[in-house]
Amino acid sequence: MDQSGALDTLLQEDRVFRPLPGLVMEANVNPQELAAAYRQAAQDPLGFWESAALELEWFRRWDKVLDESAPPHFSWFPGARCNIAHNALDRHTKTGNKHRLALIWEGEPGDIRKFTYFELYRAVNKLAGALRSLGVAKGDRVVVYMPPLPETVISMLACAKIGAVHCVVFPGFTGKALKERLRDARAKCLITADGFYRNGRVVPLKASLDEVLAGDDLDAVDICVVVRRANLDVEMHAARDVWYDDIVRHEKPEAPTEVMSANDPLFLLYTSGAAGKPKGVVHSHGGYMVGVHHTLNWVFDIKPTDIFWCTADPGWITGHSYAVYAPLLAGTTTLLYEGHPLYPQADRMWHITAKHGVSALYTTPTTIRMLMRYGNQFPRQHDLTSLRMLGSVGEPINPEAWVWFYQTIGRGECPVMDTWWQTETGQIMIAPMPVSLIKPGSVNKPLPGIEADIVDRSGAPVPPGKGGLLVIRRPWPGMMHSVWNDEEAYLACWNRIPGCYLAGDVARRDEDGYFWMQGRADEVINIAGHRLGTAELESALVSHRAVAEAAVIGVPDKIKGELAKAFVILREGFEESDELARELREHMRRELGPVAELKGVKFRADLPKTKSGKIMRRLLKAEELGTEPGDVSMLDDE
Repeated sequence: MDQSGALDTLLQEDRVFRPLPGLVMEANVNPQELAAAYRQAAQDPLGFWESAALELEWFRRWDKVLDESAPPHFSWFPGARCNIAHNALDRHTKTGNKHRLALIWEGEPGDIRKFTYFELYRAVNKLAGALRSLGVAKGDRVVVYMPPLPETVISMLACAKIGAVHCVVFPGFTGKALKERLRDARAKCLITADGFYRNGRVVPLKASLDEVLAGDDLDAVDICVVVRRANLDVEMHAARDVWYDDIVRHEKPEAPTEVMSANDPLFLLYTSGAAGKPKGVVHSHGGYMVGVHHTLNWVFDIKPTDIFWCTADPGWITGHSYAVYAPLLAGTTTLLYEGHPLYPQADRMWHITAKHGVSALYTTPTTIRMLMRYGNQFPRQHDLTSLRMLGSVGEPINPEAWVWFYQTIGRGECPVMDTWWQTETGQIMIAPMPVSLIKPGSVNKPLPGIEADIVDRSGAPVPPGKGGLLVIRRPWPGMMHSVWNDEEAYLACWNRIPGCYLAGDVARRDEDGYFWMQGRADEVINIAGHRLGTAELESALVSHRAVAEAAVIGVPDKIKGELAKAFVILREGFEESDELARELREHMRRELGPVAELKGVKFRADLPKTKSGKIMRRLLKAEELGTEPGDVSMLDDE
């Protein structure tokens, strides 16, 4: 039987995958303990999360576990004093973890750097001291515009250590997208690199940043720290720019850790919403560290000898939570790779996995589908027997990709933890456990302590099998603390369905209680797991001299899940052409970066709108996909 036939047979004959007996016997949480955890979390949710918090170190204990006096603003562990950097680094240097590998980094050209916990601790202390010497203090924002480098991790931890708020910006963002994030964060300090390697070429990162900083509509940044990665000849502005190596060279390898309130901000991370600009999600020290530490240990069954590879860029929430903070909090080894998974050929991920003995691999459905295209020959060239856990994140994974990942990469022995969570949630919310029965394509059930439901637009629960809006009914530790300078955006997440956090995703629940994610309910496009608001994409298009109006929808893509398609009304004096369509695609990439990829551009004389003037993207999508348009009563007949 060929590969496609084997997959079809598996999907038809056995929709439930059972964990191997050996895995169940060795699991950190066995089936009986998991059932007890669900009971405890249902009966005493605050006691459940307090037990999780006690696994970490605190400078001062909390007055109460959760302050719910001013919903939807919730304070986890009020009165507590802590610092996530202390738990991720400082405490490990006083245990047997001191000389364990904390970080393995591989560059795209093949260069490798490794840090033990003690070495990483000293590197973070030196940068923390340097930032203090440069005048960066508690509460100041530091934008980290970096590729996946060791210095990216060091910068995040150094900011946390001194109480500064880090804001990591994905290096694929350029132009307008980068400028908006810099302007909104009002950063005192920038940390960047001269350039980096991606898909066989050198990306000149500092030059991209200089173009943005040269604009007269952007507040000046006091300090720009530059990491020398690609040895590019970059322009250094004497009053602003300093080399990373120069500022850390003479700093002491010890620096005091700032004592933070549990609800002091840790980082600011921008995510696209349905509004016209990205929203800055704020997470704080205490609850966030409890949430990510607990969920990594439970969902991925972390062992002392694990080498954990989350392939996400640190510029996204998955990189924050499960490439940087959670593995270091757990005292395990995290792996970071700089480059493209297809460079120099389609076995790079399997080569890295085998070479470093990766035991847990957490990646995206987009990456899995992309590598599936190349068949099984590349994985078969490498010894992948070190793997014992697999994970998926960022978007729903189709069952065929799940089974290929499970069979071809996991040898039919490694369970696939398909996880649902968001930038706003901070931590994994719905996922299987290693001892769970798994249905390919389903994210399983809410974890203990997470009260998720599927409701209609009035907030009433919908029956099994019926699609509805995904909501979370109770607060959880890793939840966002606020939205930066935008109280209205924060309240909107809670006020549309009173008393619930509205995730913005459509889902259904089957008769066994398993959740199946069906996509976004709002005007957000999920391109390879990267959420981009339609308003942000449309704004970039309209900035082109030829465009009078534009609407953007998400259309299915076999590799990236979704791609953006634009419908454009031209200004007078411009005519539609293939050349203009190519120009608009290139313009979009310049404005927002390569992540904003347009699958196509369609020129139109008008756009469907409601009587109040709102573009009905739903009708454009129905027209594009050949589906029923649904209710058109709000359509402006004219």
